[in-house]
Amino acid sequence: MQTTILYIGRDTEITAVMNRLLNARPEWKGICVCTDDEAISIFKEQSIDLVLLGNGIDPECEEALRAKLLAIKPEVKIIQHYGGGSGLLYGEIMTALNS
Repeated sequence: MQTTILYIGRDTEITAVMNRLLNARPEWKGICVCTDDEAISIFKEQSIDLVLLGNGIDPECEEALRAKLLAIKPEVKIIQHYGGGSGLLYGEIMTALNS
């Protein structure tokens, strides 16, 4: 069974890298976007297991985004990912999914 991960970041180049990293693992399906509106639209249409918040999201936007996502699906896990190697990313994702 694939785990669907929604990554939301503001930098298009980093978002492209995250898309490549998330979709490199057959057990993950990564969906990567740069805007809150796009993220919410996808979140409403697809079954998302985990949300990763990337850098560049200011605290006010992050709070509002979390509130909107949790209002749609209260049980979704939302974690922050600000960078690091693919090993760190894997560890963060697996910790979130197993907690």
